[in-house]
Amino acid sequence: MGRHKEFDKEAVLHKAMLVFWKKGYEAASIPELLEAMELSRSSLYETFGDKQTLYIEAINQYKKWRQAKRDVLVHATSAKSGIRQYFELQIDSALDSESPGGCLITNAAVGMDSPDEQLNTLIRERFDELEKSFYELLRKGQESAEISPEKDIKSLAHLLLNLNHSINIVAKVQGNRSKIQQMIDLVMEML
Repeated sequence: MGRHKEFDKEAVLHKAMLVFWKKGYEAASIPELLEAMELSRSSLYETFGDKQTLYIEAINQYKKWRQAKRDVLVHATSAKSGIRQYFELQIDSALDSESPGGCLITNAAVGMDSPDEQLNTLIRERFDELEKSFYELLRKGQESAEISPEKDIKSLAHLLLNLNHSINIVAKVQGNRSKIQQMIDLVMEML
C-alpha cells in the first residue's frame, strides 16, 4: 500500500486559486494545477475529487482570503468613508503586482458560460453578498442622515457592485490608477 503524502490543504488550495485566477477555469490545465500545487494526480483527485470541485473550493478560499476587505463595509462607522476605504482596498487589490490582477470572482463571472448550476449559483451568491453589504451600509448612512433619504440606495448598491467589478476588468486592461480613482471620486459625489 502506498504512503499518502502529507500536505497543507489550505496552502495547496491557495496555489490552485492563483492558477484559476490567472488562467480561468477552462484554460487552467490539470498538469498546470498539479505543478503549482506540488501534488500528484492521485492526491489531487483523492483530496478534491475533480477539477470543478477544486475550482469551487478555490472560489470559496478566495472569499475567505478577501473577507477583510468586505469587513470594511460591515464595520464602517460612516457610510461614505467605509465605501471609500473599501474602494481604496479594491484598487490596491486589483492593481497588486503580486497577484494575477483583477478578481477571481469577476473573472469567473465573465466566463460564466458553464452549464454547471452549482458554479453559476456560487458566483451569483458572491455578487449578491457584496451588493447586500453595500446596501446595508448605505441604509445605515440614510439612518444617520449622512446620505439623503431621497437617494435610491437599492440602485446605488447595484451601481457600487458594478463599479467594483468594472475596476477589476479595467485594472487588467489598462492598470491606470488615476483613471480608476477618478471613477471612484465621481461615484462618491453621487452619494
